[in-house]
Amino acid sequence: MSNSAQIGVTGLAVMGRNLARNFARNGYTVALHNRTAARTHALVADFGHEGDFVATETAKEFVEALERPRRLMIMVKAGEPTDAVIQEFAPLLEPGDMIIDGGNAHFEDTRRRERDLRGQGIHFVGTGVSGGEEGALNGPSIMPGGSKESYASLGPMLEKISAKAPDGSPCVTHCGPDGAGHFVKMVHNGIEYADMQLIGEAYQLLRDVAGYSPAQIADIFRTWNTGRLDSYLIEITAEVLSHVDAATGKPFVDVVQDRAEQKGTGRWTVQIALDLGVPVSGIAEAVFARSLSGHADLRAASRELVGPRAKPLGESEAAAFADRVEQALYASKIVSYTQGFHEISAGSDQYDWDIDLGAVSAIWRGGCIIRAAFLDRIRAAYDARPDLPSLLSDETFAQEIAAAQDDWREVLVAATRQGVPAPGFSAALAYYDALRADRLPAALTQGQRDFFGAHTYRRVDREGSFHTLWGGDRSEVEA
Repeated sequence: MSNSAQIGVTGLAVMGRNLARNFARNGYTVALHNRTAARTHALVADFGHEGDFVATETAKEFVEALERPRRLMIMVKAGEPTDAVIQEFAPLLEPGDMIIDGGNAHFEDTRRRERDLRGQGIHFVGTGVSGGEEGALNGPSIMPGGSKESYASLGPMLEKISAKAPDGSPCVTHCGPDGAGHFVKMVHNGIEYADMQLIGEAYQLLRDVAGYSPAQIADIFRTWNTGRLDSYLIEITAEVLSHVDAATGKPFVDVVQDRAEQKGTGRWTVQIALDLGVPVSGIAEAVFARSLSGHADLRAASRELVGPRAKPLGESEAAAFADRVEQALYASKIVSYTQGFHEISAGSDQYDWDIDLGAVSAIWRGGCIIRAAFLDRIRAAYDARPDLPSLLSDETFAQEIAAAQDDWREVLVAATRQGVPAPGFSAALAYYDALRADRLPAALTQGQRDFFGAHTYRRVDREGSFHTLWGGDRSEVEA
């Protein structure tokens, strides 16, 4: 078989199929492989007119169809299926070839695979791909890791098939060595969880407190999407809320069970943040909110607990309340991104990846699920100050938070008084207030830890670690 294909894709479910078509549409010859050969031939039959494909049925045929250095993209389920594919193809490859994992792999698995294949001279490129099936076909945001050498060969191809930001730049950047790309994609998904939770809370407040119908709330979101909240998620929220169920004539949102599912990347974001000691409370609340929604029996058993029930506001009050909700949503959104970028920065330091936060925000401006207009301003903030400790340290964002905080607090007062849960809004505000506090109760926590476990503490007035002898005369000793 002629080695004419510039890239190969194995795993031709929706994402793999659409990425293969995207490469072909952009002028590349694409070798195709799938465990079930019928799916390979079906892709050529249905979409062969879109470009040049080479259909293969065996691993050997697939590898032989690729030009050197071989670029082999895996689009299968994360975990053991990915390892199985690597074990099948790696023995057929030569030094300098590369395996690209475009699935939602855990970054630690990517680090392991990169290390193992590096010993064989094979480049392993863990690559985050965001944008769903539409993005895979028409241009996703792409977050590759791996060696600089692999990006020199693969990067131009990824740049060609990627989404393009409003200024025309490709939404792809080399994130860093080994697992950096999948780490960035993981945090992207964590921010996505938080973003969706905050939008959901805004919807519930507008419905239960302001008394608006789903169709009216859709119009509010469309208005918001013309301003600073302009984003893909706000756009599709309006579409979902305006949709009417054909079978019942009811708002679509009212016929969907209120049990949110998840695939794991949000949980990973929180778990790794705990390991790194980074507070991502907004993302954590979003993950827990999805978990709570799925405990149907617990919720049913608790539905009659005592508490207020929301009473819709009057028309003029509702309009003013909607404006306050917009402020709370925007401020909480800034906090979520602040926490996400903090985690990326901490991960970069921990694993020596040297991730460019400005470049990350730039590639999220198009193609991905959290694409939003204000990412351009985040990019500008990090470009101006690469050592920016927090988005809240940026003067513009700090001013916007300051302008929003009174309304933000009023929304949470209303939510509490009317018994409407708003864990995302609340966690974001608590994070903001904790950062700006002169003193935190952590001093008391350290005192308690010293009392029951002799864990020691540090003083504000001199260096060193100290322990109080609590059981005796309570004298202090230097630890």
